[in-house]
Order: sequence, then C-alpha cells, then structure tokens
Amino acid sequence: QVQLVESGGGSVQTGGSLRLSCTGSGDTLRDICMAWFRQAPGKERERVAGILTDGTTVYADSVKGRFTISQDNAKNTGYLQMNSLKPEDTAMYYCAVAKSVYGCPRRQSFYEYWGQGTQVTVSS
Repeated sequence: QVQLVESGGGSVQTGGSLRLSCTGSGDTLRDICMAWFRQAPGKERERVAGILTDGTTVYADSVKGRFTISQDNAKNTGYLQMNSLKPEDTAMYYCAVAKSVYGCPRRQSFYEYWGQGTQVTVSS
C-alpha cells in the first residue's frame, strides 16, 4: 500500500504563488506517473499536470506556462509550483499515482493511489 499526503495549499490573491507538495510512503513504487488533479465545486475532477519517473511532464492547457510539476525521487516527494494564480484555479488539489505504462492519463480510473487533497483559494 501507498499513502500520499499533500500539503502547501492556502489562500492567495490573483497573481500570487503557491507550491504544493505530495509525499509518498509505504511500498516502493517504480515506473510511475505522479499527477496533480483538481476539483472545483460543481465541476469534474481534472488532471492539471503529470510527471513520469523519467521526468517527462504533461500539463493541461489552462496551466501551461504558469504551473511547473517536479519530483524529488530521493524524498519520494512531488511538487506543483503554481505561479500567476487566477480565481479559476480555486479548487481542491489532489495528487495521485498511476503505473507509467499508462503514461499520465487524464482519466482518474487509471490512478491507484490518491491523497486526501489540499485546498487552494485564489481571490480577485
């Protein structure tokens, strides 16, 4: 089993920055995709960004150029640096892990492990 714990959420004004962290513990996983999803009230959960073990990254169009996903394999931790935040970025953010044979898919069902979520609120 794997446990994922997110941290770093909070409230910022438009244009501000936050860095989310996702730390994994439990079984050692290799060849994975670590992704960040978000879900705003009344909306479906969407994949924001993903990173494979080899460093390959993928982003949603809505966050390209503003968000950066990274990982520190030695610390079993992934990060999501969020800059130039907008009110529409307000959501609960979740990290999730999938086997990399699937790439970093958009569909939630490919992801086996999920964190509990961390709230990001951007005010105008």
